[in-house]
Amino acid sequence: MLRTLLFAGFAAIFLLLLLPTTCKAKLNLHRCHSSCGNIPDISYPFRLKDDRRRCGDRKYELACENNRTILQLYSGRYYVEEINYNRETIRVVDTGLKKDDCSSLPLHSLTDANFSYGDPYRLSYKTSDVNFVDCEAPINSSLYIDMAPCSRNSSSNSSLSSMQTYSYVVVRHMALSDLEDSCSVGLVVGFSTTGQEIDNSLPDIHNRLLYGTDLKWFNCFGFLCTSCDTLYFPHSVLAVAAKIFFGVPCVLIFLIYKWKRRSLSMYCAIEEFIQTHNNLKPIRYSYSNIKKMTKGFTEKLGEGGYGSVYKGKLKSGHLVAVKMLANSKANGQDFINEVATIGRIHHFNVVQLIGFCVEGSKQALVYDFMPNGSLDKYIFPEKEEYISLSFEKMYQISLGVAHGIEYLHLGCDMQILHFDIKPHNILLDKNFTPKVSDFGLAKSYPADHSIVSLTGARGTRGYMAPELFYKNIGGVSYKADVFSFGMLLMEMAGRRRNLNVFAEHSSQIYFPSWAYDQFNEGKDIEIGDATEEEQKLAKKMVLIALWCIQFKPSERPSMHKVIEMLEGKVDQLQMPPKPFLTPQEV
Repeated sequence: MLRTLLFAGFAAIFLLLLLPTTCKAKLNLHRCHSSCGNIPDISYPFRLKDDRRRCGDRKYELACENNRTILQLYSGRYYVEEINYNRETIRVVDTGLKKDDCSSLPLHSLTDANFSYGDPYRLSYKTSDVNFVDCEAPINSSLYIDMAPCSRNSSSNSSLSSMQTYSYVVVRHMALSDLEDSCSVGLVVGFSTTGQEIDNSLPDIHNRLLYGTDLKWFNCFGFLCTSCDTLYFPHSVLAVAAKIFFGVPCVLIFLIYKWKRRSLSMYCAIEEFIQTHNNLKPIRYSYSNIKKMTKGFTEKLGEGGYGSVYKGKLKSGHLVAVKMLANSKANGQDFINEVATIGRIHHFNVVQLIGFCVEGSKQALVYDFMPNGSLDKYIFPEKEEYISLSFEKMYQISLGVAHGIEYLHLGCDMQILHFDIKPHNILLDKNFTPKVSDFGLAKSYPADHSIVSLTGARGTRGYMAPELFYKNIGGVSYKADVFSFGMLLMEMAGRRRNLNVFAEHSSQIYFPSWAYDQFNEGKDIEIGDATEEEQKLAKKMVLIALWCIQFKPSERPSMHKVIEMLEGKVDQLQMPPKPFLTPQEV
């Protein structure tokens, strides 16, 4: 191994010696100048799409449309207002913003969470956050600036678009404690500070957003500089000797360090993830903090294959649930999935991750406390302490869960597929508002990926979509979550498990097949002492569930369509085809 490291070290030094020549050549090849609209000089590292092949760097490609310079950044489009080559910043404005129209809003969030290690851009440190907040009730706080004077003209920007909401703007970096109850953040946009105080008026905030956001680009990584502007070695014996003297030890130390890190266990994989994603919003707690907030892990809330959950309290008095991970998957992937997905989003129907802890083998996730526990305890009650929820309440819970899943699929810059929707992973707050939780199996994909790749099936038996097993019926997509939601919805409507080998009649062992046969024969499902209205709600939920659990992914509706069906009338629903799955296949 040492011989390999030495060989690699001398190879790296050889490349460093050659770098001045190659850098000069590269500099001559890439120095092209273009212009578009208000940007008179577009040069290295930037290039326009129509520039010659050797001009600029393709990572920094711009477009010129209608005499405006456009930057395509991930899923968003931005007008380029200025390029400052001295400060290495590019100032951009969301194309959704219109001058002299304070009702126009950004189309995409633009915060530290958009960027990760190795990206060509970073958000400039001289920025402040503008949070667009939706609330179910009016908020009386000086922090919350009412947007009523500028009516929001796009319901797509509201995370609670199906409800009566009140819209506000908050100008500051928001922590969980700053967010009022019943509120959720729809968009967060960073704008460049100009040294002037904000007068907390909508026109002023809108003008600041129109001024734009400074992004900093990076040409240099480690020893090497991609632009070659800032790296030049004079051709002298002294310079070469200095490179060898300082370079060989540094390169060897670096290679040994990388080799050791590669051989470490999952704890270092997690630590590396946290270091390279230093813009994570959740708070990092020490293990001693975790022990204090749980009073030495005295009150256990539950236990599962992942570990145990304990009740805790922050210094502010805020109640939390602390999940201690006992059997983390290879390389700590479940921990990383949880922090990387739920740690960057906030939605009314998604559980809030407040913080985390990593100290060696100790891994903990700190969530907002849900006093009413998980939904499975109310669908399949085993203790008398769990009250029976009305069909109206079950319906409202199902609608909230659908909104949460739709947000994961459509409301983020990346589509998030949960892959483990089930009653146990739906938590209920003090008002029985549902929160989708447990993102240990979740995967993030670009929004334009209709089909995603998986190395193996993931999920819980009874809720997993058939395409995770049968590859010939269609690719894996967000429709896998739709299937899981359908199985969940079926259990909520029937107040029983979908597969019950102890059913009174053999035809009722698999509830979806029995329910379909009942409807197909023109019969209703008799559920306890339910009223006529409750029977209609149950029928609507079962019919929608039957659509969601269709065998072929292409025949299932999207979550947006599911919400439309849930909010519509039962008489408007068509009878779906019979699901292909049999109890034996389940």
